[in-house]
Amino acid sequence: MNTSFVFLADGFEEVEALTCVDVMRRAGMPVVTVSINPDLAVTGAHGVTVIADSQFEDNDYSDAEWMVLPGGIPGAPNLAAHEALCDLLVAQDERGDKVAAICASPAVVLAPLGILQDREAVCYPSMEQGIEGVKWTSGSVAVDGNVVTGNGPAAAAPFALALVSQSMGQDVADQVAGGMLL
Repeated sequence: MNTSFVFLADGFEEVEALTCVDVMRRAGMPVVTVSINPDLAVTGAHGVTVIADSQFEDNDYSDAEWMVLPGGIPGAPNLAAHEALCDLLVAQDERGDKVAAICASPAVVLAPLGILQDREAVCYPSMEQGIEGVKWTSGSVAVDGNVVTGNGPAAAAPFALALVSQSMGQDVADQVAGGMLL
């Protein structure tokens, strides 16, 4: 299985990022956390500092399984301001490869890049206001082709399990969920 990448910027939503990493690794998926900062230390929206596995320029993303964007403020806007990441996300989607975003990131990062155009998606409530061309739906997680979106911190586990299901099948996702008592 190819490596998945979870991108971290200062102000990221800790629960969303770390739940994805944890759940995907429990499923046996290789996952690398990526700092878009000048160093490996990234501080979340609630003051939790983590040391990422790598910096943005240290990875080969050509065969990525997933590119995952946690939300958070100012995490999502910081991700959106990283031009090389945005170019990478567009290229990943254009190839039909997997992109995932939760909380503010669907509205702040993916929608402006055109990745959610004519797709069903969810985001943090009210963030979708004024964004046209996206089929905003209710619920905590939306899967539309190669794109998975989640609506916020409470959706972190179902969101991560959707990624596992898309890559490894529902049986594996159910086993991981059962082991976590979800």
